[in-house]
Amino acid sequence: MDREKLPRHIAIIMDGNGRWAGSRLLARINGHRKGIEVARDIVTYSRELGVEYLTLYTFSKENWNRPAEEVGLLMKLLERHLKSEEKTLLENDIRFRAIGKTRDLPENVREAAASLEAKTKGCASMTLQLALSYSGREEITEAARRMARRVAEGALRPDEITEEMFSNFLYTAGAPDPDLLVRTSGEKRISNFLLWQLAYTEIYITDVLWPDFTRGHLDEAIRDYQGRERRFGLVVKKEAGMAL
Repeated sequence: MDREKLPRHIAIIMDGNGRWAGSRLLARINGHRKGIEVARDIVTYSRELGVEYLTLYTFSKENWNRPAEEVGLLMKLLERHLKSEEKTLLENDIRFRAIGKTRDLPENVREAAASLEAKTKGCASMTLQLALSYSGREEITEAARRMARRVAEGALRPDEITEEMFSNFLYTAGAPDPDLLVRTSGEKRISNFLLWQLAYTEIYITDVLWPDFTRGHLDEAIRDYQGRERRFGLVVKKEAGMAL
């Protein structure tokens, strides 16, 4: 792995917690607990590597449709995790951001997330974004509504709207688009995650379930990324050293 050519922003769809638990005849919540441990290690390792942004798909809007008991336990785990990670994030100079429709989260979880955001606001070595109650389509819809209000108020003309401006109305405003998306458990879809931001992202899919994901697996994903040629729509003429 070439540490001089690291992806600036890595996004991860952490999938497979339930299957991991089921294969061991354990309750699903045990898979989520193990998944949190893995996430903690991958966050720290990403910071050690020098990755600038890491976005983890933690809880989607669709996840609210899971059994109420499972959702309740997940919210308790999330609150506990947010409160316990303050020291680690501060020691590693990692800024925390919660992205998504966070107003749908229980009040105690919202408060824990807001507190962690405030306490790590000055950290600058890496930004960790947790997608919570997140929906890519809803993110785009909400951005369009906010821009429409600006137009209705006379503060913005339709012909002034650009892609860059639209990006600034998204939950991820201020963060670069992901260079690499990693999805665990072998599923070949993006599951309503960062629909706008993934336009030119390199996608890496592994059959490894998230609770079994290691630093070595992340290294493999990064090496695969580094072996690709990112053209962004251009045609590369290698023999002439030109891109058209």
